[in-house]
Amino acid sequence: MNITLGKSDLIYALQIVSKGLSTKPQTPILSGIYMTAKEGQLELQSTNYELGFILTIPAEIHMIGTSVLPGKYLTEFARKLPAEEVSIDTESSDGLAIIKSGTARFTLRTMEVADFPVLKRMEGTLQFTMKDRTLARLVKKSAFACLREEQRDRRPIFTGCQLEVEGKEVTFAATNVHRLAVKSEMLEEDAGQIRVIIPARFLEEVTRTITGEVPSDIHIACSYNQVSMSAGSIYMTSRLIEGAFPDYRSVIPTEESIKTRVVLDAATFASAVERASLIARTDQYNIVKLAFAQGLMRISSNSPEIGEAEETIPAEVTGDDAKIAFNASYLMDAVKSLDSDTLILSLQGPNAQGMNLSPITICEDVDPNYIYVVTPVRTH
Repeated sequence: MNITLGKSDLIYALQIVSKGLSTKPQTPILSGIYMTAKEGQLELQSTNYELGFILTIPAEIHMIGTSVLPGKYLTEFARKLPAEEVSIDTESSDGLAIIKSGTARFTLRTMEVADFPVLKRMEGTLQFTMKDRTLARLVKKSAFACLREEQRDRRPIFTGCQLEVEGKEVTFAATNVHRLAVKSEMLEEDAGQIRVIIPARFLEEVTRTITGEVPSDIHIACSYNQVSMSAGSIYMTSRLIEGAFPDYRSVIPTEESIKTRVVLDAATFASAVERASLIARTDQYNIVKLAFAQGLMRISSNSPEIGEAEETIPAEVTGDDAKIAFNASYLMDAVKSLDSDTLILSLQGPNAQGMNLSPITICEDVDPNYIYVVTPVRTH
C-alpha cells in the first residue's frame, strides 16, 4: 500500500476509528487499525469484538494494498505531522511503514494483516432508516437510565436499551431496576417488527459520531446478535446484549392510580434538588425528601455528620398532599433529559402504613411520547 492523503482527513478518520481500539486488547492485533487502499479511497477499520468502526476517506492511491498499523502511535503521529500532505508507504520488505509529511519522516512497525478480524458490512434480518435527530432524541431520553458500564458484570442486560419496532413506531426503553425511561418516535416508513437490546455505550457513541449540524439519515440493520448503524462514510457495529428485557410496561402507573399531580418549573426544581443533595450526597443513597401541599413543594435533606438543608419552591399541586423521598441523582438526571421548561410529577397514593413507596412518573407536556419512572426510597 502506497498512498498520499490530507492530514486533516487522516486525523478525522483516526479520531473516530480509534474509539474501537481495545485499551487492554485480548490479542495485540486489536490495538491495530486495518487499512485498505483502493479506488481512490482509504478504508480504516477497528474493533474490540464488541464495537466496530469502518470509515472511508479520499486518498491518492499509488499502489493498492492492505496494512495494519498500531492505532495509538499512528493517531499520535498524525496529530503532530508538520504539513497537510501525508504519504504512507507500507511496501517495505522489512515490515516497516514509512510515513512522511513535509520534512518529517516516521517509521512504524506493521502488524500481521492475516490476524485482524476484518469487519463485513452486515445485511441484517431487519433494516430501516431513521433521521439522525430522531435517534438523538431517543438516546438522550433513555440511555442515561441504564446501569453504568462498569457495573455490567452484575446484570449486563441493564447496560443496554431495548429497541422495539412495531411498524412505524420505534421505542427505546432503559432501566437500572430503580428507574425506567421510555421514549417513542414515529418513523416515516413501516420498519417491520423487532425487539433487541443494544448497548447504551454504542448508542451514545453513534449519536456523538454521526449526528452533526447537517441533518442526515442513519441506516440501521439488525441480525440475531448484531446491530449496525451507518451514515455517509461512517459505519458502526456492535454486538447485541443477550437476554430477555423485563416487561417495563407493567411498572408504569396507570392514570387511575394517580392521587397527586404536581406541575413545576424544571430549572427551579433541579437547582433546589442539587442544593439539597450537597448534604444528601454524603450518604450512599443520596436521599432528598419531597413534600407537596397547598401550592408548594418542600425539598429537604439531612446528614447526622454534616447538617440539614430545606427549601420551598412554588408548585401547582392537584390532589392529595404527599411526602416521598428519592435518590437525588435520579431526579436531576430526569430534568436534564427534558426539553420543556415545565415538568409534571405524578404520584400514587400511600400504602396501608401511610408510606409512599410506589413508583412516580416524571414527564413533560411538550412530549407525550416520553415517560420517566423512578422508585422512591424508604426513609424509616
